[in-house]
Amino acid sequence: MATVKLISDAEAEEIPAVKAVFEDIRQTRGSDFINNVWRALANDPRGLERTWQQVKSVMAVPGVLDPKFREMIYIAVSAANGCSYCVHSHTAAARAKGMSDEEHGELLQIIGLAAMTNALVTSLQVPVDPEFEVT
Repeated sequence: MATVKLISDAEAEEIPAVKAVFEDIRQTRGSDFINNVWRALANDPRGLERTWQQVKSVMAVPGVLDPKFREMIYIAVSAANGCSYCVHSHTAAARAKGMSDEEHGELLQIIGLAAMTNALVTSLQVPVDPEFEVT
């Protein structure tokens, strides 16, 4: 259960700043769907706009990394941070951008392996090799 009210489309219509962001999300994504995260953030219209602009500037612009790969990175970071919502929403987005079951399975194996080896290295307090340091 959310800790804040999820702003409905009818309520968004009454708040110009929220309405504008919801319209931009729909236009940018080419979908009428507004995720619950945006509906929750809409309780603070300035925070909603700021967060959407940050997400849009990284996830919805051309770049060296293709959109599917960006979503897969987002899944990995979300799993590491324990954000179930983000794992689910970005898995759906990655699948919509062409991620196969095989790619998803391999991604999950990498996430699990990294979590294990990160924990081991952290527990052992292994110093960074000088060869890995940027000079």
